Amino acid sequence: MADMAKDLTAGTVGGVTQLFVGHPFDTIKVKLQSQPSPTPGQRPKYSSAMDALKQTVAAEGPRGLYKGMGAPLATVAVLNAVLFTARGQMEALLRSEPGAPLTVNQQMVAGAGAGVALAVSYSSKCRLQAQGSSAVTAAPKYSGPMDVAKHVLRSEGGVRGLFKGLVPTMTREVPGNATMFGVYEALKQYFAGGVDTSGLDRGSLMLAGGLAGGSYWISVYPLDVVKSVIQIDDYKNPKYSGLVDAFKQTLKAEGVAGLYKGFGPAMARSMPANAACFLAFEITKTSLG
Repeated sequence: MADMAKDLTAGTVGGVTQLFVGHPFDTIKVKLQSQPSPTPGQRPKYSSAMDALKQTVAAEGPRGLYKGMGAPLATVAVLNAVLFTARGQMEALLRSEPGAPLTVNQQMVAGAGAGVALAVSYSSKCRLQAQGSSAVTAAPKYSGPMDVAKHVLRSEGGVRGLFKGLVPTMTREVPGNATMFGVYEALKQYFAGGVDTSGLDRGSLMLAGGLAGGSYWISVYPLDVVKSVIQIDDYKNPKYSGLVDAFKQTLKAEGVAGLYKGFGPAMARSMPANAACFLAFEITKTSLG
């Protein structure tokens, strides 16, 4: 129980740190994605991510990069707490004796198990993020996670509706987290020159965490795109019959590029955000004993 509490605390701290580092990237990504299409002969409002960054800071100061951070703060902290706590419990199950180091393959299994727990926790997050995307002035459909649950139970098939998109979410979270934690452990052992990684410096931990975060998106990004379109699909008149159908329709309509929409910003955010997240997790857990 004590180890679970440490993982829960360290995962929460890691999640808050991840959001603080990653939110400016999200702000710039949203500005680029939501800017109106320029009329013929006109230039777009933002010519690049760097241009959007410069204009935002010039007009609103550094605070402008953190607009809207309060809303996802609790969600991100909880999701990371779930992820790292589940991973810690999986590690305990896989150890031959308390404190024994795990192999890279065992860390991948632990990451896969944590991915299952995280997928279940994602049930309302995508709906909240997607609402209002069709029109800037549209009134929010949901006031929060509990309102999502009430609406789904009442209008979208009861308990079954709560788990809409669970399978595609698992197809992302299980291999994605298996890859991420496997790469993280492999890099730590490489930097340490052996299985004992307790003496690694902070720079090595950040590099391992950043590259591990990047490996997550490289391994599963098309699945994430498909997962998102299924989760926000209309329940009563669905456009897609399932995971494979959503994949085929997206590929047919938009080509391979359609499966990698937003990949650049996702990678640009993931590496520094996960570097900070893993470092904060390791420091917090170490400080807790």
